[in-house]
Amino acid sequence: MTTLPNEQTAIIRTERGLTIAGTRITIYDIMDYVTAQYPPKFIRGLFDLTEAQINAALAYIEANRADVEAEYQIVLKEAEELRLYYEEKNRDLIARIAAQPPKPGQEAIRAKLQAAKAKFKSQL
Repeated sequence: MTTLPNEQTAIIRTERGLTIAGTRITIYDIMDYVTAQYPPKFIRGLFDLTEAQINAALAYIEANRADVEAEYQIVLKEAEELRLYYEEKNRDLIARIAAQPPKPGQEAIRAKLQAAKAKFKSQL
């Protein structure tokens, strides 16, 4: 595990996986932003980490890149499987909610949302 200058362990293994000590933030949470090439300062602010914590996390990722990447791929696969499971399990409910007419007074905002969704899909 990685240690901070005062010899405390910075990255620990918990039931959630590799975690930044003293937080519930996993290395896999950080990896989402590292792979998207966000700057460390942004990641630090997003998760409200200290400079030592983000530096320890990034150092751990770099020092153990192959192992972290392999675990990260497993986490992504499990997350996708869960998403598909709950999407299938709730398919009828989602369809019923989508078929409901907009509440009175919300027609304009709903039309704007639908236009934004269509624009987003066309960009894919």
